Amino acid sequence: MEGTVVTCCSNSFAVGQQLICFRWASGVCDRQAAGVWSRYVSFHSCLTVKMGRSYIVDVVVEKYLSSIGASGAVCRTGLLIGQSSPQRDFVVLSTKTPQRGSESSGTLDDVDVDWVTEHAKQVSSMLPGGLSVLGVFLIVPPELSKEATNVLRKLVFAVEKYLTKERLWNDRDEDVSDRVALQICSKTRKVICKTFDVKDPKTSAKPAEWKYQSGVSSTWPLVTCSVGINLRLPVSDKSLEDTHRCVREGLQRWAKSISSGTCLINGKFMSPDTELMGGGGQKKNPKQGQSKIQAQLLLPPEQCPPEQTTCAVSQPTASVLIRGQVSCRAYVHSNKPRAGQAAEAIKRDILNTVSSRVDMLYDDLFMNQSEVGSGGPKKAVEKSHSLPLRVFAPVPESAFCVCDYMFPDECVSAVAEHFQEILDRSVAEESIVTGLEVSREDTRTNTPGQHHTAGDRCQEDTEETLPTQLHHSGPPQPQDDVPKKQQGLQYYVRLAVAGGVAMLAAAMSMLYLGEE
Repeated sequence: MEGTVVTCCSNSFAVGQQLICFRWASGVCDRQAAGVWSRYVSFHSCLTVKMGRSYIVDVVVEKYLSSIGASGAVCRTGLLIGQSSPQRDFVVLSTKTPQRGSESSGTLDDVDVDWVTEHAKQVSSMLPGGLSVLGVFLIVPPELSKEATNVLRKLVFAVEKYLTKERLWNDRDEDVSDRVALQICSKTRKVICKTFDVKDPKTSAKPAEWKYQSGVSSTWPLVTCSVGINLRLPVSDKSLEDTHRCVREGLQRWAKSISSGTCLINGKFMSPDTELMGGGGQKKNPKQGQSKIQAQLLLPPEQCPPEQTTCAVSQPTASVLIRGQVSCRAYVHSNKPRAGQAAEAIKRDILNTVSSRVDMLYDDLFMNQSEVGSGGPKKAVEKSHSLPLRVFAPVPESAFCVCDYMFPDECVSAVAEHFQEILDRSVAEESIVTGLEVSREDTRTNTPGQHHTAGDRCQEDTEETLPTQLHHSGPPQPQDDVPKKQQGLQYYVRLAVAGGVAMLAAAMSMLYLGEE
């Protein structure tokens, strides 16, 4: 029966168009339709019914969906955020798509796929490691329920394609490829949960279980890590677009070393299949609170030199230096988490935060082309830029934090407004942790490591951090910091040594020939 869709009808099961009856008393399948099976099979051992995925959803999400669904006939779209595991998925946050332009008519024709995907990109950059966009939701009136499935399918595939386009890491074989599509009736509040396999463009919707539960993330372990970045990437400085493209290619190569690095958990190496908390199968007591884990990433020796680049320049005309200390964190579900899951989550957070900052900086440079003036693009990039700093804020009524990025000329109030705009969550300014990283301007006046606190959820023991910078410069000159006179002296010393070695070699050759 493997690979056969089985549906139950009274005391029989319909397989295709043929009916197979079972003798319940004996527990043995009696074949009454010729040609269906070639032999008897045991009912108890061979009959299996495959269930869809299960989604454990925090009650905070239920409250939020109920609050935005009270508008009646207006269609609403939004994102579902959480964490996947092989057994089940966990949804801990949801946010509606911000309104674009004038008020829409509320029909499905007004659903803007491009706007939803752009919102998904913004939300994804604000998530710590371990959390991701799991799918979308759509609130529709009853008269539009039949057309909702096609719209949800389109949104699910568009969001997934957009998020994976610029990602620095690749999916693993064990990663879940199902994405959730939640349909909610605006009047009856009926919920229909389905999933789509985003790796199969021809997939059909599969039913899934949607179950609410309180305190889903309350016992999720918090993994923290501080990583030093010192990358010099050869680029072309013909334009900002060329420079950005070359930087992206350089980050792709750097990402391979991060992915192949060894992650230490609390200073110890743990096998990927080892239980992270070492609970021996015991379920964690929620009263114990959130566990904190310190991770350390050990990188392998560089396999390819920086000069090996696919950038369309034979000799790079400039280089980009990305340098600083970044603060990373990840959350791992508490359903028997493995050390390998924690390591993968923190690695992906490292890659995501560096990639997001570089993209944000170049987006800012693109929008400020007025700085270029008549000097061309080269003048705009031949300088140092402070990458945006990462800040964290607790999610109300939840046990985890989300992040945002703040340029040196921005204030905390702007970050709070951005949280409200993108995540539809009101965050108090005093709860935003701003001191885990410092810029060059702050190093003169502020002490690294000092930051606002927001209870225990966003605090972590931090070491002194360096300014995170992106520096554009021309082609590197050898021994640029050595005085010219000293360079000349070194040249003649090398020349004399080389001459002496050559004379010695010639004498040894003559002696060898003379002996023969």
